[in-house]
Amino acid sequence: MSEVSLVVNGRRVDGTVEDRTLLVHFLREHVGLTGTHVGCDTSQCGACVVHVDGKAVKSCTMLAAQASGSNIITIEGLANGAELHPVQAAFKEHHGLQCGFCTPGMIMAATDMIARHPGGLDEATVRAELEGNICRCTGYHNIVKAILAASAAMSAGGRKAA
Repeated sequence: MSEVSLVVNGRRVDGTVEDRTLLVHFLREHVGLTGTHVGCDTSQCGACVVHVDGKAVKSCTMLAAQASGSNIITIEGLANGAELHPVQAAFKEHHGLQCGFCTPGMIMAATDMIARHPGGLDEATVRAELEGNICRCTGYHNIVKAILAASAAMSAGGRKAA
């Protein structure tokens, strides 16, 4: 058993977990944040992307014990109360989702992408960087459009991604 202590969405979370507990399962089962989805458990789909110390990480590839001491942001931690994060708002405005299963991971990957490219993004870069995120419902067109719109709005407004 491992003692785990993290800051999740600005709130300190402590717990005891089996050594083999993945971060995604810790967030869902111990913390109760079910927005981070379990898709494949093999690091292929990206539905489980969260930010660990400011970087996008597939939470099915990290043990909860490895994340101990880290600052974690999940999809639930992006919005400012009722005000959606600009990436969330862009996904809503540009219909960047269908069934919604991949959406949390896509949004978390997008916020990381925008943070790493503060001067803006182009379509080729967005498509290349989304390779690790699978959407089985769309052709990615509206997802890419939403990310580009959020990037442009955030670059113009000077807002940090997350």
